[in-house]
Amino acid sequence: MPALTDNEIDSLLSEPGRLVRIATVDADGAPRVVPLWFIRVGNEVMFTPRTAAIVYLNLLRDPRVGMSIDEEQPPYRKVTIQGVARLVHPPGDDDAWRDLYRDIAGRYVPRESADAYVDGTADQPRALYSVALGEPNRVMTWRMPIPGENPVGIWAKRYYVPGTR
Repeated sequence: MPALTDNEIDSLLSEPGRLVRIATVDADGAPRVVPLWFIRVGNEVMFTPRTAAIVYLNLLRDPRVGMSIDEEQPPYRKVTIQGVARLVHPPGDDDAWRDLYRDIAGRYVPRESADAYVDGTADQPRALYSVALGEPNRVMTWRMPIPGENPVGIWAKRYYVPGTR
């Protein structure tokens, strides 16, 4: 499938309401995937787990993540990341980034509701994490061909059985 252009990546990651699905590893080794609100800041995807959330506890133990941001309608744009989440602000440091938290909430609910949500949960400790959209993380993007693009040969060679067209 064709990789996304920088403009297509920017468009997908800036669309309001789009969730990031974050995979972490539970203490028993089982995978866990959680959909979360996020925001892109520069070349980073940022998200805010509460300290009681299993995803937060998993990140404390093992900061490796798999992430997917995608759409359910054609051309099925996708951005996936395999990498390491970085703790930007630990719990208890919320005042330093509360305006960013308002911006995150504002991507999912009307601004007045976002302010009420953030103010109403200000006593619930949470952390701020980021995952880089690039080195040292592995980022892959793709979409189905759009009108005017040749759909032949869009799959990676590893998907074709030897001897097929």
